[in-house]
Amino acid sequence: MSALVVAGLYTHETNLRVEGFPLPYYPACFPFDGISASHAGVGLNVSVALARQGHEVRFASLIGQDETGAALRHALPGLGLDPRWLSDAESATSQSVILVAPDGTRQIHCDLKSLQSCAYPSAATPGLLDDAALAVVCNINFARPLLAEAHRRGIPIATDVHALSNFDDAYNHDFMAAADILFLSDEALPCSPEQAIEALRRRFAPAVIVVGLGAKGALLSERGQALLHVPAAAPQGVVNTVGAGDALFSAFIDQHLRGHAAPVALRNAVLYAGIKVAHNGATEGLMDREAFAQMLAARPV
Repeated sequence: MSALVVAGLYTHETNLRVEGFPLPYYPACFPFDGISASHAGVGLNVSVALARQGHEVRFASLIGQDETGAALRHALPGLGLDPRWLSDAESATSQSVILVAPDGTRQIHCDLKSLQSCAYPSAATPGLLDDAALAVVCNINFARPLLAEAHRRGIPIATDVHALSNFDDAYNHDFMAAADILFLSDEALPCSPEQAIEALRRRFAPAVIVVGLGAKGALLSERGQALLHVPAAAPQGVVNTVGAGDALFSAFIDQHLRGHAAPVALRNAVLYAGIKVAHNGATEGLMDREAFAQMLAARPV
C-alpha cells in the first residue's frame, strides 16, 4: 500500500473505572484493577489501526520535552510506527483521563497543556507528505497547516471533527472545508443526524460524510446518493467505548483505500469498531489485517 500521513494528538491516557454517571461524591475510592494507563490520542489511535492493516503510516505529532514525552517516543516502534515524524514542542506532553462506566460509556478529560499554541515544524512537512496517497489531518491546531499543503499537492484529505455542535464553528471550518472524507459524532449535534448532513452539504463538498451514532451504528452520505444507515455490531459485548470512533474512522479509510464502495467500507468499519469496544484502552482491540479479514469472511456483508 502507499504511504499514509496521519497528523494528530499523541497523549498519555489513564482509564478510571467508575460506578456510573452522574458520578457520586466519595472522599476516597479503591477501584481494584480499575485504573490503567496507555498511550493514546486520536492521531495515535488512527495510526496504530492503519499500521495494523498493513499500511505505511507516517505519524506526525507533537510531544513535550519531558519524561512523559520520552516514554511516548520510545513506545512507538513497538506499536509499529516510526518515531521520526514526532517533534518536540515547547510544551509539556498532553495527558488525558477517561472515566468509564460499567456499560462502556465514557467521559474524556484531555489536558493539551500548551500544545494548541504550538505548530508542527514546517521544515518537516515536505518530506512528510511526499508520495502520500492520503492525508488524515486530525482537528488539532498544530496539524492545521498541513491542510493547505496537502491540498496544493492534490492529496485527498480525511478528517474527523468529533462532537460538532455548530456547523459554522470557526475552529473546525478549515478541516471541514478541506475534507474529502468527513467524519463526526452525533453526540453534540443540535439537530438530527439527517439534518446535520443536510446542513454540512450546504456548506462543504466532501465526497463522503459519516456520522457516528454510537450504539445505533453510523449514517453514510455519499455525494449524490441516498443516505444509508448501518446498524451497530458488537459481537463480543461492550467494555469501553473509548476509541470506538477512531476505530470506525480508521477502518473506513482502510477499506476505502482497498477499493471498496463506501457502503461496504462503512459496514466493515462498523464491525471493526464493534470488536474494538470489547477491550479496555484506546489502542487495545484494534485488529490486524489477518484478524480483520477472518472476521469479515465469517460475517459476510
